[in-house]
Amino acid sequence: MFNGEYSHSIDSKGRITMPAKFREELGEECVVARGFEGCLSVYSMEEWQKLTDFLMGASEFQKEIRLMRRAILATAVTCSYDKQGRILISNELRTRGNLTKEVMIVGVGPKIELWDKETWEEFNDISDDELSALAEGILNGNRSKDGGI
Repeated sequence: MFNGEYSHSIDSKGRITMPAKFREELGEECVVARGFEGCLSVYSMEEWQKLTDFLMGASEFQKEIRLMRRAILATAVTCSYDKQGRILISNELRTRGNLTKEVMIVGVGPKIELWDKETWEEFNDISDDELSALAEGILNGNRSKDGGI
């Protein structure tokens, strides 16, 4: 499970250093693909397999599935680390994620997100009141009988 956020620079060749903690959990290879809200998603091979199994197991007759397959699978790149613990982000993915210099590497449970630092700061600028309202809305229908999550 990935958590935490780290600020790193992406070099002119498109390489970014993954935090050691994340590299250990990702394993020898990872998959980078288009994400949501303007970020890129980084998956361990195990999580990537779960996602592709889901997408390939769904009906091709559903337009949403076809669109998701194209959007995510077509952009995916398998990456391995160089000796400095860096992965190479393709030009296409760097453009999609607007990754130019400062990158936020954010652990969000089963995957990692790569964000342009400025975009992340704007996107993640959520007040305590907004966070409380989100939590209340999400948790309202998902409480267990003993009152826990």
